[in-house]
Amino acid sequence: MIQKYEYKVIPAPAKGRKGPGVKGAEGRFAHGLETVINELAIEGWEYLRADILPSEERQGLTSSQTVYRSMLVFRRPLELEGVDSPPPMPWDDHEEEELETAAEAEKIEEPQDDTPEGGADDADGDDTPRPDLPPRD
Repeated sequence: MIQKYEYKVIPAPAKGRKGPGVKGAEGRFAHGLETVINELAIEGWEYLRADILPSEERQGLTSSQTVYRSMLVFRRPLELEGVDSPPPMPWDDHEEEELETAAEAEKIEEPQDDTPEGGADDADGDDTPRPDLPPRD
């Protein structure tokens, strides 16, 4: 199943934040950005990137201008309510691995006959239909 995400876009902080041991304008700005990213990470948001995007804004009564804004983009996995994961398919189980482990642990010998019990048509011994094969008659 493909993972789906929800996204959150917020304006990047325009000013820095003071903090213990933080010096200079560049350090305060980095601290402010780090604080915003960590606050959203606690809520499950993963930081993706910063983008500078154009925004049309009115200027006066009749004109507009393009302003560029710095935005931070976050995402988090979307939890789909009422949707269960698909049921396991018969060929997805790990029964063979468990049998091999049991055989190694208990020194169980496997039969030497390579012919399946159900004959040539029933090679895997399982009558469960597989979606990648046409139905058997």
